[in-house]
Amino acid sequence: MPTTDEMTLDERRKYLKRMKPRYTVADRGERSRLLTEMEQVTGMHRKSLTRLVHAVSLERKKRSSPRPCSYGVAVERVVLKVWESLDYVCAERLTPSLLRMAQHLAGFGVLSLTAEIAAQLSTISCATVQRLLRKNRSRKTRLPRKGPERANQVTKGVPMGRIPWDTQQPGHFEVDLVHHSGETTAGEYLHSLQMVDVATGWSERVAVLGRGQRAMEAAFRHILERMPFAVHELHPDNGSEFFNYHLVHFWKEKVVGVQLSRSRPSQKNDNRMVEQKNESLIRQYLGYDRLDTAEQLEAVNALYERMWIYYNVFQPVLHLIKKEVSDGKVKRRWDEAQTPYERLLATGVLSSEQRERLQQLYLQTNQLALRQEIYERLTALWEQQLCPQRTAA
Repeated sequence: MPTTDEMTLDERRKYLKRMKPRYTVADRGERSRLLTEMEQVTGMHRKSLTRLVHAVSLERKKRSSPRPCSYGVAVERVVLKVWESLDYVCAERLTPSLLRMAQHLAGFGVLSLTAEIAAQLSTISCATVQRLLRKNRSRKTRLPRKGPERANQVTKGVPMGRIPWDTQQPGHFEVDLVHHSGETTAGEYLHSLQMVDVATGWSERVAVLGRGQRAMEAAFRHILERMPFAVHELHPDNGSEFFNYHLVHFWKEKVVGVQLSRSRPSQKNDNRMVEQKNESLIRQYLGYDRLDTAEQLEAVNALYERMWIYYNVFQPVLHLIKKEVSDGKVKRRWDEAQTPYERLLATGVLSSEQRERLQQLYLQTNQLALRQEIYERLTALWEQQLCPQRTAA
């Protein structure tokens, strides 16, 4: 291996390519001076330099015949056995201790170490060890670097995946919990529970203080009482706030007909619709400051009640109807924008009573005045000293 200041073979050839034109046109005295300069720069012998600059090409030729193997199968077996005993460490850590560890294992009769093998182990290079290990690395299993996986027993039997984007039946909800903890997660603070229906875009939001079983169950009960259509599927992530014995018992036994599914670990795109709404309908309203008082909880839920009408009854949303892959790119086609309320009416799942209730809500609500009320409630949330961080800013 070259030292830090020593030129590599490729660097020498590149340098000589630059010097060769000068050497070719120089006279005898100038050639001597150039050879002296090249000798000092490259560290090569003068005769070698003369041979190279007179050569037709300075390109390095490929080896015509493979170099004979310096280390046989016996050495490789010893190296692999020592490697295994050290839990398959890298070649840089393994090479310096190869001979010592081989002698140690030989004392226990684990391997046979002859004088010839010992001599070879004392001279083997790190690069050679790397090549030996590279051939066998894929078949080795190292000791675990962390404790045993403690799987949430409640999630057993709950299917993983995502709700298909072309689902037509209303009632299949992606679910997520947004934290309003500010810069620290210490103590108890507000969370926003959000549910988004894949088929219609209908969204539900409730703020809870903490994420215990009672708070979460109360939030889900509130949503179910307000929901104008049935819930067929809940699709949260794998958080314990969703998958605990009490809440799963609530959904499976107290609420009939609800199927539980869950997203795959570390796959945010499995809940892509609710993740997008987390940004547009929660973060853009409440930001990232800490909310942790009962007054803030009341104010946020009052805001969410007005947003429930505005975004479900009056805000048009686009729905994906087709995906095409062309030249490695995904092209998406969207339908004509409609409100979740209009999409829900078109499905025919509403009872006459629910249809009448939503229609009256639509006819009696001035969306311009509702929008202004939402802004006023949002302003009150920050100005009435309910959030000192934002007020001070």
